[in-house]
Amino acid sequence: MKIIKKGDSVGIFYVTKIAGAETDGVKPGQRLCYRCRYGSRPMVMVFARKMGQPLGDLVRYLDQTISENKSAKVKGLVTLLGDDQEILKQSATQLLEDTRAKDIPLAIATEMGVRANQYELPEGAEVTIVVAKDSRVLHTLVYDVDKIDLEAVQAEVQEIVQSKSGRVRSR
Repeated sequence: MKIIKKGDSVGIFYVTKIAGAETDGVKPGQRLCYRCRYGSRPMVMVFARKMGQPLGDLVRYLDQTISENKSAKVKGLVTLLGDDQEILKQSATQLLEDTRAKDIPLAIATEMGVRANQYELPEGAEVTIVVAKDSRVLHTLVYDVDKIDLEAVQAEVQEIVQSKSGRVRSR
């Protein structure tokens, strides 16, 4: 199966916000399309099927980057994928407790496979990271949760931060 790739359109998908991003005007339990809410702003979307410390490190990094680069208007979203909604809610709550994320929402997918036919997320991938700008995919990174290459992710994220603000203020 091919995965969403550079140049592909970033489509609509619905999630239910569980936690995080306390000032984004979205209440926990609310169903929405964050991609629609973010429009063409630069964004990093993380789709996770498995939890682990490297995912927490990634969430902390993204949260810090969003917080420190407000002028770049970079947005982010972490969507947990799976069949058991209650376990996903518990996982999102635990991830928030572990990371203390303030500027990135933690959500669960409300559609089976997050429209996998549109996003073409690899079924076996534990973590898929989509970096987008102007409603188009710039990069797609796929990892096992314990093998997330944070430096590679940082390089891709810094590209969209720099392109919007002309400077980088992170890590």
